[in-house]
Amino acid sequence: MKTAIGHKVWAIPEGYIPSRSNGPSPQMTSHETACILNTNEEAVHVEITIYFADKDPVGPYKVKVEGRRTKHVRFNDLYDPQPIPTDTDYASVITADRPIVVQHTRLDSRQAENALMSTMAFPMD
Repeated sequence: MKTAIGHKVWAIPEGYIPSRSNGPSPQMTSHETACILNTNEEAVHVEITIYFADKDPVGPYKVKVEGRRTKHVRFNDLYDPQPIPTDTDYASVITADRPIVVQHTRLDSRQAENALMSTMAFPMD
């Protein structure tokens, strides 16, 4: 692709990681994921900041996505600067040094009848 697609700032206003799961781990562990598409030739440096209803934001969590690649980032696996708490409402803002595309996905496997939700993040710039 000759021209990179996407935006440099994205928002996911809805986030929640259930503390319980049903099924084999890690495939069926309840989780939130940011699916990041980088159509640039060069790597993209991404920062994720997490916002809460009752405390200050946490971040940035730093992720690198190589050129012309995709990366699925499970919010459950973000530990630095601190793990994202389970059973807590949050929102996220994702910024990048080059245009990217971001999709948000949640797997809620608290019950045997799993729920999978996916939606595009909101482009901010």
